[in-house]
Amino acid sequence: MNIKDIFLRRFLHQLQHGKDNYTVRNNTKATFLKLLPLCLLPSVFSLLPFQVADSSPQPTQPSASLQQPQNSLCTPAPLHPCGLNNKSLTKHDITPPSPSREFRGAWVASVANIDWPSKPGLSTNQQQAELIAILDRAAKLKLNAVILQVRPDCDALYQSKYEPWSEFLTGRMGKPPSPYYDPLAFAVAEAHKRGLELHAWFNPYRARHPQSKSIVAANHISKTHPELVKHYGKYLWLDPGEKAVQDYTIDVIMDVVNRYDIDGVHIDDYFYPYPEKDKKNRNLEFPDEISWHKYQQSGGTASRDDWRRENVNTLIQRLYQNIKSTKPWVKFGVSPFGVWQPGFPKQIGKDKAFNAYEELYADSRKWLMNGWVDYLSPQLYWKIEQAQQSYPVLLNWWLEQNTQGRHIWPGIFTSRVGQNSNTAWPAKEIIYQIKTTQGHAGSDGNVHFSMKPLMQNRGGISDLLPKDVYNLPALVPSSPWLDKTLPEKPDLSIANASASKLLIKWQPTGKQQVWLWVVQTKTGNDWNTQILPAGQTSISISNNQVEDVAVSAVTRYGIQGSSAIVELPEYQARKSSMGVWRQQVIGNSKESR
Repeated sequence: MNIKDIFLRRFLHQLQHGKDNYTVRNNTKATFLKLLPLCLLPSVFSLLPFQVADSSPQPTQPSASLQQPQNSLCTPAPLHPCGLNNKSLTKHDITPPSPSREFRGAWVASVANIDWPSKPGLSTNQQQAELIAILDRAAKLKLNAVILQVRPDCDALYQSKYEPWSEFLTGRMGKPPSPYYDPLAFAVAEAHKRGLELHAWFNPYRARHPQSKSIVAANHISKTHPELVKHYGKYLWLDPGEKAVQDYTIDVIMDVVNRYDIDGVHIDDYFYPYPEKDKKNRNLEFPDEISWHKYQQSGGTASRDDWRRENVNTLIQRLYQNIKSTKPWVKFGVSPFGVWQPGFPKQIGKDKAFNAYEELYADSRKWLMNGWVDYLSPQLYWKIEQAQQSYPVLLNWWLEQNTQGRHIWPGIFTSRVGQNSNTAWPAKEIIYQIKTTQGHAGSDGNVHFSMKPLMQNRGGISDLLPKDVYNLPALVPSSPWLDKTLPEKPDLSIANASASKLLIKWQPTGKQQVWLWVVQTKTGNDWNTQILPAGQTSISISNNQVEDVAVSAVTRYGIQGSSAIVELPEYQARKSSMGVWRQQVIGNSKESR
């Protein structure tokens, strides 16, 4: 078969099956007559792949019906620059790929100095250096959120008019950092510089932890309102049954929502306390007789257990409503115990399993099904292979309860990795759990407990994460039930930064507040994606093979707008020179006839 026959067969195949960039456009007969002379110039035709492959735009991936063996003389690569598709690639002809969407968070616990600060009483510089190291590590691992504990014991790791400075920060309750700074304001600013969300984590009821050693400050609630605080085992605990406690907790949290540019409010699994034991190893009853009798005297008829659950339900609902009426983009999330109650799912035995529904009075399924949270992070702290509490089995059960379509971002027990104990996990267990989450429709993220193993790279976990599961940057999944307004395209411009660099600059347009920028560069068929903070509005490009740059805005609700796309001058020049060369080849072929 001669080259003319090969070309003819290829041309007819495209007439019948052509799609995308290989579709024969307009007058097919004219196109055939225009390109047919090339069939008579095998020496020129055979040189095309080598002369143009590195200097011209490559087509998008062809459909399966158009893919040809590599040794074919008429492969798509040479045909495209030769003019089979005469339409020039403009900024309207390409669509950048959508970035990955996945919540990649980590808890940073301050209680008992688990994560930060590493110990109480560090200097301001030391505290800030440690926090910056945490945020840098989070960014390097391509995490996109940090959940910072700011109220471990009715105290504060920020300037508060309600509660004293935390002893876990300065070593003495009520003592501010010296030199003074506001750790939460600092954390928010530094997180946002790195494109990280900062969620403020509150303990709603715990008033004193067993590892607290400082003298209690005069403005601590146990001193100012002792009637609201109960001694329970080794703890001090606010009584959830007192409406004044609900009001106080909401005031504390909303003070932070109002004054700080946080991205989320987070509550963990401590509602009514985990049971404490007496000397005979029996569960102690929580001492809420006063508030219980008040409820009965007011005409309440619910059982004591149902009343306790409703106290917690009311707090969750009120918090959600207050946050949304103030700053609707601030997400509200809860990380309850991983099992709603024994028997759900049915693999969870009722005899030995802990019952958070009956002992913590946490009806976490109700919060999810009523839409009182934007995300739920059930603490699924069990291995995949564990028979009863298998990670994928529990994950699937929680997804089935998500009738409101909220986010399910399970907590995973990364701190189990690399421990010097018989219960230590291999780092691969965490990798497999993340892959399990990624493979479940309806679940789009995880939260690591905690940041410490990621800082210490226990078991090589920090090496594996970016290699195996976090290899590309990801946007936090959007929350369209809060707001789905698209941001406007930015204004995009090009300037010469130097003889060898171009400066791509952009500015926001429209009224929607920009939270992040998605900046994508195209080289051939490959797109490279960066996710940049709102404050960064330019990049420099020194790679002269980059063809196009696309920039789009992302709102505080996670909604990504359309891309503004610009074709780079060097690529335009290459295309122009290719057009001249192509016309010369066609002209020469006509003369040779």
